[in-house]
Amino acid sequence: MVIVKTVKELESALAAAHNGHESIGLVPTMGALHEGHASLVRRSVSENAVTVVSVFVNPTQFNDKNDLTNYPRTPEADCAFLESLGADIVFAPTVEEVYPEPDTRTFSYPPTDAVMEGARRPGHFNGVCQIVSKLFYWVAPTRAYFGEKDFQQIAVVRAMVDDLKIPVEICPCPIVREANGLALSSRNALLTPTERETAASIHKVLSESLTFAKEHTIQETHDRVVNALNAIPELEVEYYEIVDGHSLRAIADWSDAPYVVGCITVYCGARPVRLIDNITYKA
Repeated sequence: MVIVKTVKELESALAAAHNGHESIGLVPTMGALHEGHASLVRRSVSENAVTVVSVFVNPTQFNDKNDLTNYPRTPEADCAFLESLGADIVFAPTVEEVYPEPDTRTFSYPPTDAVMEGARRPGHFNGVCQIVSKLFYWVAPTRAYFGEKDFQQIAVVRAMVDDLKIPVEICPCPIVREANGLALSSRNALLTPTERETAASIHKVLSESLTFAKEHTIQETHDRVVNALNAIPELEVEYYEIVDGHSLRAIADWSDAPYVVGCITVYCGARPVRLIDNITYKA
């Protein structure tokens, strides 16, 4: 495994693969890697001749400076982990390398990027599109792997790929969870052991709502989830939206879409830590 820090080094490391028309897998990450990331890397290694993993905490997708400052960073552990997983190239650039000058490009894909996270984190998805498009141009991957925990992000990236006509296959990968059901996230490192157990209620309540939803309306299901989680000390729901899984438009009735997903963001603990999760009602 090689670790490169500049675009020039990255292009050099990939030259043989490109010249030989070999398949290249890309796993974009912000580091602080866990088993969720590992599942993406393992899949890429199994499906491609070369796997590139980017490790870069992208400042343009943070609308909260404290969140950017507090985001966990474990570069040495990340590289050791990636080598054990069989990654071929780690791209770990500096902010100056990625943004030698301000990126003034704007991306807009409503309603996909305008609801849920988009409505509450101004500029977040624009920043995601800035960094992901750069990675796609630099790596020119055959496939790119994203975790389904970031359900909305995958929809936005798909829209960007269609818009820019980038020849890459987007590969969503199932959510990986802790034994208690909590979706794996780099932000989990910010939780105390007690808070981790409390946060497990997010998935528990969502799972219970699958049965409840069979005989109740969308509004009743929504309220059941929100009220159940808000009743738990140290948890506060920021939003819970039940949407068309393709367009991400909110729906009023279960018959409004063939693919229905519930997306949630919950604050946990004294800090608090912002956690996201989702569940599929209809597929």
